[in-house]
Amino acid sequence: MPERTRVLFVCLGNICRSPSAEGVFRALVREAGADWIETDSCGTGHWHIGKGPDPRAVAAARRRGIDISDLRARQFRASDLDDFDFILAMDRQNLADIRDIWHQNGGTEPELFLAYGSTAHEEVPDPYYGGDQGFEHVLDLIHDASQGLLAHIMERRR
Repeated sequence: MPERTRVLFVCLGNICRSPSAEGVFRALVREAGADWIETDSCGTGHWHIGKGPDPRAVAAARRRGIDISDLRARQFRASDLDDFDFILAMDRQNLADIRDIWHQNGGTEPELFLAYGSTAHEEVPDPYYGGDQGFEHVLDLIHDASQGLLAHIMERRR
């Protein structure tokens, strides 16, 4: 097993779901003392490159003691398939978009992030067009899946 494990979270614009997932997972990794796990996030779309997370996502994360204000949006690139050990899509459409690139390039096979969670949900809903409660629901789903993902990575390392 490689010395480092690299995890990439992917959504559409990289301003709501994937930076929230990166922030939550980064906090859990820090709590676990697993400094050998690296995190990043990106979007399949290009609209928000270089921008910070949606202010509602920042506020919702802050209410849980997580700071994601330092993150900046970037677009998914084919080289991510070789650079990351886990590529985790927030929904089926983003998974399909990444899989198209994966089928052409190989590398790490992308998967749905919530597969690591314990809820019946398969996709993290996009809270962008909804109210603040949508961001709270997203954080609940992300936290659950992040715990499962971290347990999986830790077990795999043993």
